[in-house]
Amino acid sequence: MNLAHDPTKPVTGLILSGGGARAAYQVGVLAAIADLLPDTTQNPFPVIVGTSAGAINAVGLACGALQFNEAIKRLTHVWQNFHTYQVYRSDFSGVVRQASRFFGHSLLGLGKRAPVALLDSSPLGGLLAEHLDFSGIAAAVRMRKLRAVAVTAFGYDSGQAVTFYQGRATIDPWFRHRRVGVPTRLQLEHLLASAAIPLIFPPVKINREFFGDGAMRQSAPISPALHLGANRVLVVGVSGNGNPENVPVRSRVAGPPSLAQVSGHLLNSTFIDSLESDIELLERMNQMCRLLPTDLPAKSTAIKPVEVLVIAPSKPLDRIAARHWHELPRTLRMFLRGPGAKKAGGAGVLSYLLFESGYCNELIELGYQDAMAKKAELVRFLGLEPQVAASLG
Repeated sequence: MNLAHDPTKPVTGLILSGGGARAAYQVGVLAAIADLLPDTTQNPFPVIVGTSAGAINAVGLACGALQFNEAIKRLTHVWQNFHTYQVYRSDFSGVVRQASRFFGHSLLGLGKRAPVALLDSSPLGGLLAEHLDFSGIAAAVRMRKLRAVAVTAFGYDSGQAVTFYQGRATIDPWFRHRRVGVPTRLQLEHLLASAAIPLIFPPVKINREFFGDGAMRQSAPISPALHLGANRVLVVGVSGNGNPENVPVRSRVAGPPSLAQVSGHLLNSTFIDSLESDIELLERMNQMCRLLPTDLPAKSTAIKPVEVLVIAPSKPLDRIAARHWHELPRTLRMFLRGPGAKKAGGAGVLSYLLFESGYCNELIELGYQDAMAKKAELVRFLGLEPQVAASLG
């Protein structure tokens, strides 16, 4: 990895994980950060990395990196006014037609050889094309307000997690086991590929390969930010597993798990588990660095500590989603009721698919409050001036 910047200077990376509708939480955290900054036009994150729905937020932020506060306002406006039909077909004919194609093609081998999934995500492409100006990325890089932005997608043929990044020419591509970094000019297709949840949304073809959600097989979600030059990272997760209050209460009635409950765990393992494991590994590496003698020559070891700050939901998002079940279009409620999405333990899958304003607004507010609860840590982490920190306190 070629680092053209001063290695002693902090380079802050922002990591936005995947999670479907749960990514609304990230917007609340970013809104709080914007309120903490003394200069709301300044982008505090030279390196921005996202996966799945987090990739959409990451690129939205990068497109407006020259006006950070305005970029946050635009993201917030979109998420506050979300409706399911803007992301995937939720009308009766659209849902039935897509489900019929999926089962006919996947189970019976009927129809054309075209990528199919349970839901038709074509509306998402139109929404992103309307709200994103990709030329803003190149402008921010040219003005040195952004070092790099990256999104990760999974190649179905190669079996690799491919990080597509756009940034300064001094950043070298990387090649690791099952994960590579490829310089490119980010376009709409990269976002749609990164957000293509397996089986739920269809894969997207980029060049000669079909790609799906980047959270699949992404064994080291923090690694791309480090390859792009970050030496400290802010991770905005969408899981509250680290909070003991979020541990689910076991049901007294033992029984087999519903299809929705199984699907929820599969989505959690895709979007959440690898990130939490990578954070734990990084913290252990930092502990090892602190045990090394301080008088070692600077070039005697390649291991350098990476400061990590994690902001994650203080409340279980599946319970919040369960309260907003009624917001789903009637057709989707009908199809999800049978698999058990409304029952205890089954709302996990609902928390990923509920792109409705009531649910998203509650997640935005939760993200804002959770970030403000860590105001002192954020002020220190972002290196705000002491007088600014005092005024915020």
